[in-house]
Amino acid sequence: MTSHILVADDDPDIVLALRYLLETEGYRVSAANSPHEVALALGKSSFNLLLMDLNYARDTTSGSEGLALIASVRKLDDQMPIVVMTAWGNVELAVEAMRAGARDFIQKPWDNERLLSVIRSQILLEQSERKSRTLEERNKILSEQLTSKDSLIVGKSRAMSELMSQLSQVARSDATVLLTGENGTGKSLLAHRVHLLSGREHQDYVSVNMGSISESLFESEMFGHVKGAFTDARENRIGRFELAGQGTLFLDEIGNIPLSQQVKLLRVLEERRFERVGSSRTQESQCRLIAATNSNLDQAVAAGRFRQDLLYRINTITLRVPSLRERTEDILPLAKHFLNKFGSKYNKPDVAFTSDAMEQLTRYSWPGNIRELSNTIERSVILCAEGRIDSAGLNCQSASPSIGSHLHGNDDDATFEQIERNAITRRMQRFDGNGVEAARSLGLSKSALYRRLEKFRWK
Repeated sequence: MTSHILVADDDPDIVLALRYLLETEGYRVSAANSPHEVALALGKSSFNLLLMDLNYARDTTSGSEGLALIASVRKLDDQMPIVVMTAWGNVELAVEAMRAGARDFIQKPWDNERLLSVIRSQILLEQSERKSRTLEERNKILSEQLTSKDSLIVGKSRAMSELMSQLSQVARSDATVLLTGENGTGKSLLAHRVHLLSGREHQDYVSVNMGSISESLFESEMFGHVKGAFTDARENRIGRFELAGQGTLFLDEIGNIPLSQQVKLLRVLEERRFERVGSSRTQESQCRLIAATNSNLDQAVAAGRFRQDLLYRINTITLRVPSLRERTEDILPLAKHFLNKFGSKYNKPDVAFTSDAMEQLTRYSWPGNIRELSNTIERSVILCAEGRIDSAGLNCQSASPSIGSHLHGNDDDATFEQIERNAITRRMQRFDGNGVEAARSLGLSKSALYRRLEKFRWK
């Protein structure tokens, strides 16, 4: 990609000479003849380097205008390299400029080779630092996400075969995809599969659980922020849209975004543009969007909890992921996969199912879908002592129900934890999986609700 340089000088002859030199070397050049024009240019475009004079029309000797400009630029962008130009012999002013935030300086009249060398090295250094910051932020996010090989297990039932055929067709386009279906059906794994089958498979894949982001931090998480944008903003942060770059951004549990934040997401999807919190610089979003929800968004729109115009933006292609009870042919292959996985994890490689256990596996309705199946097999492997898992050891009926499962009986003989789990389950069902509404109705903060959901292994 061609590097974009902003040249700031009030002398048109100097600007012309620099433009000719830099464009001959393959750089893209924009010009500004005052600090005000520099601010305007930085608000409209991104630049790889600012090459600027320290003196302008109001003050041609002290450099105070240039020093003030450096300070204002650093408030907008504390990473972009700034190279200052100063009259020969005025080293003290150049040093002061470096203290204010400039990366290097060039004396006028300049030596072309020296100027080009400084520019090349500063751009390369900034690119290296940017990659390092992006990698650090990405690793921080990835460390919070569970990795899984289960995406290799997609099933051979008719329902899944039809879905996978549709996914293959959709993946080759850049259309926004909305995955719907019950909790635990594997929507996040299928979203990643869309990415791998697309033309963006070598680009970044960024996943974010929208239900776990607090309303106050929504913009910072999604769009990033600059140092000093708010009380705890001690350093620049890269948001999820910027991290995704030209890759794929997966928004899980999109139905849980508060109404107040939906309009901000809508703007990015409509205009493909955003700003970090505290910055006036507009950046372009080039990522592909995939969203998922277990909520009925049409009902949420009718109830006033979800914007219809946002729904239109995310449901270009809507694909429903079938529940496990709709693909019973896949239950045993999945169960055996989890058996091998957890047998290896807990050093029980020879553990196996008895025939009555396999019958129970296929007979049970699995309200928590694949997630419940995985949890049940893991628990059974841990408790297995004889190398065989029978129906009693499997005990599907006593497996902890997932949020979204059907509740039976009452709470008369239940433990406090079971009562709490059942109350949250019923409330999540009532609000179609909308954690914000469920938390409000229970008198909990959203973060408190999600801590409980994680405790009950509902993610």
